[in-house]
Parts: sequence; C-alpha cells; structure tokens
Amino acid sequence: MELDLKNQIAFFDLETTGINTASDRIVEISVLKIGPGGKEDILTIRLNPEIHIPEEATAIHGITDEDVRDAPIFKEVASKLTRFIEGCDLAGYNCNKFDIPLLAEEYLRADVDISLKKRKVIDVQVIFHKMEQRTLTAAYKFYCSKDLDGAHSAEADIRATYEVLKAQLDHYDNLENDVSFLAGFSSHTRNADFAGRIVYNDKGIEVFNFGKHKGKPVEQVFRDEPSYYSWMLKGDFPLHTKKVLTEIKIRAFGK
Repeated sequence: MELDLKNQIAFFDLETTGINTASDRIVEISVLKIGPGGKEDILTIRLNPEIHIPEEATAIHGITDEDVRDAPIFKEVASKLTRFIEGCDLAGYNCNKFDIPLLAEEYLRADVDISLKKRKVIDVQVIFHKMEQRTLTAAYKFYCSKDLDGAHSAEADIRATYEVLKAQLDHYDNLENDVSFLAGFSSHTRNADFAGRIVYNDKGIEVFNFGKHKGKPVEQVFRDEPSYYSWMLKGDFPLHTKKVLTEIKIRAFGK
C-alpha cells in the first residue's frame, strides 16, 4: 500500500560512533524523501565525526576513521540537510529514541536552530514491536518476504524501513494510512525532550521521568530545590534536555 501523504515525509537513518545520544556523533546520514504521489528524492552524506570511530561501531556499519578523514563535519552540511528536510514529516526505525535525539544534538552543537519537536514522526520500529516484536532485518523478511542486503548501511536501512511501513499498512487493517495517526500510534510517551528525561503528564505538565524527582513537575522541583537545575546543566545530559529545562525555568521564573 502506498502512503497517503498530504505532506512530504523524510525517512532517515544514522550510522554513528556509538549509541550515546549525548556524546556520540554521526558518521553517515541518509534521507529518503517521499512526496505525495510517491516521488522519491534521496540524500546520503558521510561525515567526519571529529572523534575516533570505535572498532565495535566500525564492525557494525563498516565505516572507519580513514573513510571519513576528508569528509565534511556536520556543521558544514547542516544547512544543506535542513533545506532538504524543510517542511517534511519524519520517519525512521527506532528514530524516537535514537536517531532524532542524536540529530538534535548535532544541530545544537552546530548552533543551527531547527525545531524537530514540531514534526510529525512515525517510528516504524514501534509499530513493528507493538505488532510483532522483531528487528529491522526480521521485519523486512516478515513483511516484505525479502532478505535485507546491506543491513547497517544507512541507505539500505531507510529503504527497508520505507518498504516495511508500506507493507505494515497492507498487513494490519487497524492501521490508518494517515501520517498523524501513524505518528501517534508509534509514539511511546509524550516526551518534552527527545531523550525522554522530561515528559508531559496527563494534565499536560512537564514532569521529570527519572531519578529522585520522577513524576514531579519540573517547575515545582526548581522552586523547591533550585540547585537541581544547576546540577542538571553541569551533568552529562543531552543538550536538548538542557535546552528544554532552560525554557521551562525562564517561562516559570523569568530568568
């Protein structure tokens, strides 16, 4: 089943130096942009992460330090990437927990202001796990009856993800061919930040989702324990989490 699109949607996948969204970097990004009517446009870029690519990461995606020694850094391609996905909804495989948070960190490090939180996002992995509990390779085999050649190359993975989503629409009668529905269906929580450290409760209030203050409103914690804000800003938290905390603090206390 082809996607019923009212807007362009960008399927994207990252190959990285590791799995820490706060400190690891992108070494390859591939974006498959689909327009209403199924028109495709693809952009694949290798990047110099400016840090060592660990051997265990290379073992997965095959990209070494030497491969990207002369490649551009993210800041040099950020504007090009922003233009390519401008106005697009987003989709990926495990993108809610990994790809989008890491991409947001790269943008913040590059001092590029782009609001990814306002985009509709379809996470194909979440749909798959809610329905079948499998990996991308297994999902591709299950839904598309094909073996995934070139797994863990960004372009092969996003093309497989796109095909799996279309096949999921054919497979499940209760899935609506609508980006808003699919984005909602594939969302685990109502995150205020990409890392899920801060979430919205049932009243739409930002609350902490970890640690000793889990479940407590952020504003209340900052009011009762002002030093907690400073502790988080100095801690090893993602830049986007710190940005959201600062916005809440300014909104509540004016400074």
